[in-house]
Amino acid sequence: MTQWMFSSESVTAGHPDKVCDAVSDAIVDACLALDPNARVAVETCIKGMPDKSFIILAGEVSLEGETPDYASIARKAAADIGYISHDIGMDATDESLCDVLVYVTTQSTFINQGVDRDNIDSQGAGDQGLMFGYACDETEAYDDLKGRFFPLAAALSQRLSRRLKSVREDNILPWARPDGKTQVTVAYNEDGSIIGVDTVIIAIQHDKHLKDQFGGSIEAELAHIREAITQHVIETSIPQELLLPGYKLVVNGTGRFADPGGPYADAGLTGRKIIVDTYGGMGRHGGGAFSGKDPSKVDRSAAYAARWAAKHVVAAGLATKFEIQLAYVIGVAEPVSLMVESFGTGIVSDEILAKRVEKTFDFRPAAIARDLDLLRPIYKQTSSGGHFGRVPTDEGHFPWERIDSARIENLLQS
Repeated sequence: MTQWMFSSESVTAGHPDKVCDAVSDAIVDACLALDPNARVAVETCIKGMPDKSFIILAGEVSLEGETPDYASIARKAAADIGYISHDIGMDATDESLCDVLVYVTTQSTFINQGVDRDNIDSQGAGDQGLMFGYACDETEAYDDLKGRFFPLAAALSQRLSRRLKSVREDNILPWARPDGKTQVTVAYNEDGSIIGVDTVIIAIQHDKHLKDQFGGSIEAELAHIREAITQHVIETSIPQELLLPGYKLVVNGTGRFADPGGPYADAGLTGRKIIVDTYGGMGRHGGGAFSGKDPSKVDRSAAYAARWAAKHVVAAGLATKFEIQLAYVIGVAEPVSLMVESFGTGIVSDEILAKRVEKTFDFRPAAIARDLDLLRPIYKQTSSGGHFGRVPTDEGHFPWERIDSARIENLLQS
């Protein structure tokens, strides 16, 4: 039988682009904590230089109340990730080693007049654009992944990146640094059934002095890193039954990824990892980034709502693979279009599925915020490890991943 492969990647919280996402989302959270109706659109850029690092904040914020201390928020977000040493790429805590430049104004009155309205029927979208939501049943055969309804390669690469974070923070791998990337290739049969994991790729920044433990040998250093990553990251993150015999493993493919890394090695920018944030390329993406935006921006909230709806369709057993596209015009509440696609896996026609989705879910921006309770400071946690395929928390994070049994029942009604 013919085989085919599909790969997805993820990055750790310390990847420079993800640091920027975390800073921008920390600012969103701070603004929403002060004013649930705050309007926020803040971008972050970071770069480490030999003498000092720079965090640049630019955007628009409108809120009722005292303006947050954006510079302090940015420093704390970067420090929480682990950037507290200039030697590894950035020390966000030291003002002599890290400058924060703030260029934030208020929201345009022309945007504001289309968004800030009195009721759920008239509050328009914050911008034009198109958003996709996707779900499938690839994760549902594995106990550790059940309930995610998510592409397998994306689920596993995300899991690996989150594990790289935890082994560093828990001091299991004391030489590990915040910056890292993961990639997983899944092999499929011609009929789309999963064979297993063919390739795993890990890049992890590490202590530049690690080689000294091995007499200065870079080869011995790499062998140690590979063994530790296999034991403490791969074997704890990927179900054993998925790892094919003789699967290919690449760790730090250049041979070494030593200090300084992070923002020193690579400048970071908000919104540059949109495929990492969503479906790993298995589902389509409308192009808009999420981080740094409050829920009036449909780039964020409508993408969450579309994922929520698509997940319900697959969880209801109406399709094994399902995608929704929404499109909006600025200042108008109702989407200008809704498209669904079940890729031939639906038990009823796509036309019927579209009607059931429209009947069950309200995609007006204010209704999305109401149904998912989005006007809360819940966004910094989304900034790394993926926005979708996550487990909703007791604290209310990732509400678009929870399943509502009443909506399942409504979708199943003919």
